[in-house]
Amino acid sequence: MKSGRKRPVFWATGVAMACLLGVVSARQAGPDEAPLVSENVFRDIQVLQGMPVDTFFDVMGMFASSMGDDCTYCHSADAVFRHEAFGDPTPRIQRARQMVVMVRALNDTYFGGAPRVTCFTCHRGMYAPVDAPLLSLQYGVPVEEPNVRDFPPEPGTSADGILDKYLQALGGAEQLAGVSSFVASGTYAGFDTGFSEVPVEVFARAPNQRSLAVHMFNGDSHRVFDGINGWWAGPDSPVPIETLTSGNLDRYRLEALVALPAGIKQAFSQWTVGRTAIDDLEVMIVQGVNPDSGLLPVNFYFDVETGLLVRWVRWNGTPLGPVPTQVDYSDYRDVAETGIKMPFTWTVSKTYMQHTVRLSDLQANVPVDATRFARPAPGTPKL
Repeated sequence: MKSGRKRPVFWATGVAMACLLGVVSARQAGPDEAPLVSENVFRDIQVLQGMPVDTFFDVMGMFASSMGDDCTYCHSADAVFRHEAFGDPTPRIQRARQMVVMVRALNDTYFGGAPRVTCFTCHRGMYAPVDAPLLSLQYGVPVEEPNVRDFPPEPGTSADGILDKYLQALGGAEQLAGVSSFVASGTYAGFDTGFSEVPVEVFARAPNQRSLAVHMFNGDSHRVFDGINGWWAGPDSPVPIETLTSGNLDRYRLEALVALPAGIKQAFSQWTVGRTAIDDLEVMIVQGVNPDSGLLPVNFYFDVETGLLVRWVRWNGTPLGPVPTQVDYSDYRDVAETGIKMPFTWTVSKTYMQHTVRLSDLQANVPVDATRFARPAPGTPKL
């Protein structure tokens, strides 16, 4: 069996969404139903039952990321062109199910059921687990990974000071508070478009509402957060309308928070400060936690020199371990007649997909129809 890094994991969302243990059925949720769980949407779910659909995708992405390959490593290669083939049994699917049982048994036996051992613990992006020490790691130059939840606190540095510097770098708290909404347009490119650019519209309204309308080749995709609830509906969604849960819902909240960040200091009840680097850029980490939420911490990364936010990372807790989402921001520009700056480019990276939005126009303090933040109409998935 081969080991080491393989080809880049670039697969269309249509492929990734039907990953690893099943294919989509025709069932969809009604307006008042709870979020759908895996066995009610996908075929032949044996060891991952009871997961909300959005959590199921995170777990599928963990499998792919841990192996350093795409979904067809375990599934039939025919699934790239014939999506129903994702349900075809393969030896690697059977093996994956055995590994899930093993991981759960280890955690139940030795860690009180906490998901301390995961697929990535042993595989680390390789087909076969490493079973011998690597001298290149022992004597090589250590590589610092910035996306960690546990880091040494930076003594004598306050979260308030870093967050105040961030708000000032954007134009100041008073100017930010004066922006109540915006409408923006630009392009979207990701796994689900084959990295071809398609038009996108972004809508935001203070304090915490945000939606995207991605005009794909085969219909519009809507990603909506109304301040409390979040949905995803369109030709790229796994079901006609997906109701987001837990950490994935919190991701939408965080994107809305950063879109109009005047209230960022009040978004978390506890903060921890650290220091690291992203691609040789020195950054301060400000980690936010709401202990009573049941959610894992969120890391915000601020450029030491400019004070601007360059990244945030959150982890969704799943039964098989934490799964990250990373959002990187760049191309900060002045917004006309507001006195503030906003990022005009951002990239969202998840274990099962990645996309980049590049804005070309942004109009602040313009009316935004309330329907932009309402539950979208069900789409027609093209899986």
